[in-house]
Amino acid sequence: MTVPPPIKDLQIKYTKLFINNQFVDGVNRKTFPVIDPSTEQEFARVAEADEADVELAVQAASAAFKRDAPWRRMDASQRGYLINKLADAVERNRVELACLEAKDNGKPYNIAYLADLHLVISCLRYYAGWADKIQGKVVPVDGDFLTYTRHEPVGVCAQIIPWNFPLLMMAWKIGPALATGCTTVVKPAEQTPLSALFLASLVAEVGFPPGVLNVLPGFGPTVGKPLACHKRVDKVAFTGSTEVGKLIQGYAAANMKKVTLECGGKSPIIVLKDADLDKAVDICHLGLFFNHGQCCIAASRTYVEAPIYDAFVAKAKAKAAAMKLGDPFDPATQQGPQVDKEQFDKILSLIESGKSEGAKLETGGGRFGEKGFFVEPTVFSGVKDDMRISREEIFGPVQQILKFDSLDEVIDRANDSTYGLGAGIISEDHSRVIYLSNNLRAGTVYVNCYNVFDIRAPFGGYKMSGVGRELGEYALDNYLEVKTVYNKIDSKY
Repeated sequence: MTVPPPIKDLQIKYTKLFINNQFVDGVNRKTFPVIDPSTEQEFARVAEADEADVELAVQAASAAFKRDAPWRRMDASQRGYLINKLADAVERNRVELACLEAKDNGKPYNIAYLADLHLVISCLRYYAGWADKIQGKVVPVDGDFLTYTRHEPVGVCAQIIPWNFPLLMMAWKIGPALATGCTTVVKPAEQTPLSALFLASLVAEVGFPPGVLNVLPGFGPTVGKPLACHKRVDKVAFTGSTEVGKLIQGYAAANMKKVTLECGGKSPIIVLKDADLDKAVDICHLGLFFNHGQCCIAASRTYVEAPIYDAFVAKAKAKAAAMKLGDPFDPATQQGPQVDKEQFDKILSLIESGKSEGAKLETGGGRFGEKGFFVEPTVFSGVKDDMRISREEIFGPVQQILKFDSLDEVIDRANDSTYGLGAGIISEDHSRVIYLSNNLRAGTVYVNCYNVFDIRAPFGGYKMSGVGRELGEYALDNYLEVKTVYNKIDSKY
């Protein structure tokens, strides 16, 4: 696909809260800065929501969910039609939305256009198709009863979006919520609120009833927490760190609301000695460095079988060192900046820990350039399982390469983590591949590939990587309640 040129003088059109299909100032009339991570400069200010705005947004979503409201009375096919219209609108505005993703997130514009926006549109169209296919069952119970189940929308949802794939993660959440007939209040990450607000404008443009979708830019303690605690919110979906995910679970206990969490990862990728070495290096490189390493399922522990270890390290080092960093709007750029200073400092601190704990720095290891939150693509060899870089989620362009000798050894080492989001295997030996994939405790296992995301297949993790599944038919269950109806009749036959 040919990528059209980005917008040269990008105008930021939407900077206010979106409640009841209207852009409004926050009750407190505060704003906060949006920073371009490639320059470290403020380029916009956005309205800052707080608890009072949360109350207004929840009221709007609750009113839209009332049984006599237009959204509740709408035919399921019409819901699907509106979601498809929203996908059409995203497609018409694809260039501008990709520019917004590049501007406040720092990802290359070309990747935002080709990957993020493609997947957003696909997600919306997929769930549009599900809207009129959600149905219950007739249950053959004993006695003279007509018994059936209804799958009904759970109600008002709070959806808390991360900064690494801002618009895509929003689509992952609003897609099934809207398809099932729920209403929602979305909190985008404070670093990357702009594409969510633009999408909100399209929600109103295509004709969704007021209150069905609301967007509150702001901060975790003053927006995320009140949403997760709110007793009129029936469901909370969160993507972000495991530490915050734990807090969300606690807040949601206020009214025992449904919770889905997609949290951190420290995913292993295992390269067996029979693998094609160049192919293996390419897959592992993509698995780690995609999106600047800011990917929850990043292949951040690379286990290589001993006979090919040294050769793999040499090729991985050369590939990382050859990456082009720079302006996200330069078509040649492969890696932009990290999202903000906090993330930048965290990555550099963990790199220093790798050096001090005895790992061998093969390439990178520092800041790139004099401005912007750029981190050099970094490769460590000689990494041990007890090092911080092997235990903690770095969320940056830092590849750790570890050596192993046997399948059972690498299975135990790969599973020795608090996380279980993803795993990878590179080999042509199908018996060993099946043995490994059956024994790795991870929500997604990639074989001879990595970072494949298809809206039809479920995504989620084991252990502290989260609760529940997103994507595919599985995601619909998160937004539905099952009602059983017993209807006494004179006779079954």
